[in-house]
Amino acid sequence: MLWGEGLLLSFSVLFVSCLLLSRSPLLSCLLSSGLYLVLLFCRFPPVPESRASHVLRPGGKVSVIAHRGGAHDGPENTLAAIRLAAKNGATGVELDLEFTKDGVPILMHDDTVDRTTDGTGSLRDLTFAEIRKLNPAAKHRLRHLYNNEKVPTLEEAIKECIHHNLVIYFDVKGHATQAAEALRQLYIDFPNLYNRSIVCSFEPSVIYKMRQADINVVTALSHRPWSLSYLGDGKPRFDSMWKHYFYVSMDVLLDWALHHILWNFCGVSAFLMQKNYISKNYVEKWNNRGIEVVAWTVNTATEKLYYEHLLHSNYITDSMVEDCEPHY
Repeated sequence: MLWGEGLLLSFSVLFVSCLLLSRSPLLSCLLSSGLYLVLLFCRFPPVPESRASHVLRPGGKVSVIAHRGGAHDGPENTLAAIRLAAKNGATGVELDLEFTKDGVPILMHDDTVDRTTDGTGSLRDLTFAEIRKLNPAAKHRLRHLYNNEKVPTLEEAIKECIHHNLVIYFDVKGHATQAAEALRQLYIDFPNLYNRSIVCSFEPSVIYKMRQADINVVTALSHRPWSLSYLGDGKPRFDSMWKHYFYVSMDVLLDWALHHILWNFCGVSAFLMQKNYISKNYVEKWNNRGIEVVAWTVNTATEKLYYEHLLHSNYITDSMVEDCEPHY
């Protein structure tokens, strides 16, 4: 964790704890003033709203983003999925960034190759040459159509997206310093990315590091409440009672910090929120701050109509053409 973000989170813990344990107006005033000073001197300003809107709402319309390139329609995080998303009318694609043992940035959601390919093992133990031999469509429902697909490099994916005029949502799971440097170089190599892409992460440290590397990149924080204590399918992450409730308390603090401090501290332009926690009031609250809400993962026709015509909010979907179960 970066020193600036670590300082802010530590201060946030102190701030919340003291407010809960004390009703002193003086203490509340001092803490609020201290927090304001931290934000004033350490925060990043967001990119101009006009440019952020150009990325998030091309043509002023609701954006429909294919999750992992459209993980239901085609093999996730592949060039084939990108091409299919463009054919099916997606505004853009969400792509997951990971790194091989030898530091090559590739498209992969997990830190292992087991779930999606015909191989096995951790990315940190496999070179790009080894991963390139695997079939990323091996476990997909339509795998018989994609026998020759390869795990793409991040650069290959960018070129494919530019060719199809797709907006790119770079989803960075970790490796803050490594990811920020790799992306910084790609923004230099492909300057039109500034107006056609956004860097997203569940980890504020990734976004903070990205803004340090290049303040002109549009960024977003991603969030699913209770993500530290529960898996995506609703099962507790930990069997130990004390560990479970410790992370529940951390979830409460994280949720508060994201909604009240970290969005401002990092200077993001959008907030990617799990669909079950979004309402009209929620969207309006963020919009009043100049922040775009992007829902994930919206997979039924009814949900899509709700986001497009009632909330007028961008959304991420696993399929451009069918109802389907979400990919966590």
